[in-house]
Amino acid sequence: MAKRRGTRPVLRAGVRGVFRVRRVYDGPADEDGTRVLVDRLWPRGVSRERAAVDDWLKDIAPSAELRSWYHQDSSRYGEFAARYRAELDDAGHRPVVDALLDIAGERPVTLVTAVKDVEHSHLPTLLGHLERSAHGR
Repeated sequence: MAKRRGTRPVLRAGVRGVFRVRRVYDGPADEDGTRVLVDRLWPRGVSRERAAVDDWLKDIAPSAELRSWYHQDSSRYGEFAARYRAELDDAGHRPVVDALLDIAGERPVTLVTAVKDVEHSHLPTLLGHLERSAHGR
């Protein structure tokens, strides 16, 4: 996939479609499909028009407590990912996970985020959870 504005989206093909990850600051691309913001907080300095998201699922992001705990010491990524997996496994997250999987069954889904370091954020854990959940359907 070609670079766009200096970034390379992450592609994960799953049982129920394709999930992409793109930073909100890079703007939309034609191949994005449905754009879903998956951060708990709205990105600074980005208008709703510029973000061009179709939905904002802030409840799928890590809890405020977990996010704050991780930002105090980013060397705790492994523990952060484990705690976030536990949050995602909670029954309260099932409806929002199902909604994403339903959309992905019809068209590509781009998970939009403001994080700078995607590899050490909640996105890899979320993508893995979506893949496991898709297989369980």
